[in-house]
Amino acid sequence: MNAPIRKFSAVAAAGLAAAGLTACAGAFDPRTDAASPVAANVDALVEANREYPRWADFPKAAEPGPEPALIAARVAGLNRSGGTLAEAVSRIDWTLTGDPVAFAADVKARVEAVEVAPVTAETAAEIEEFARQARERGRAPPPIPRR
Repeated sequence: MNAPIRKFSAVAAAGLAAAGLTACAGAFDPRTDAASPVAANVDALVEANREYPRWADFPKAAEPGPEPALIAARVAGLNRSGGTLAEAVSRIDWTLTGDPVAFAADVKARVEAVEVAPVTAETAAEIEEFARQARERGRAPPPIPRR
């Protein structure tokens, strides 16, 4: 057993593929059992549908898309509207030019000034308790002593 498992797997896969291909080879030359009571019906159906599908039965190709000039005009319009939007954005007087720490403190003070409903506070406490319990369940057990 000096050969690695990969060699055995490759040989087995090649053998299975060859067996599968030879098993399918008979399907390309089907024959109807002449002793079968439905043999005549099967042969008639096969002959009636031998030419199906025909090229005429396939759907026609889709119409070509818009002309390249129309696409170019649309792209140019998008570029113009994008430039207009960039100009409008540049004209905005941004108010966040001050100290970000002071801004964050102001927002925090405004949020804390709004009174919280008791139900909301209970829900927040329940969420925190659930998170604590989930952390407890997720903690790994102590290692098993090996001696």
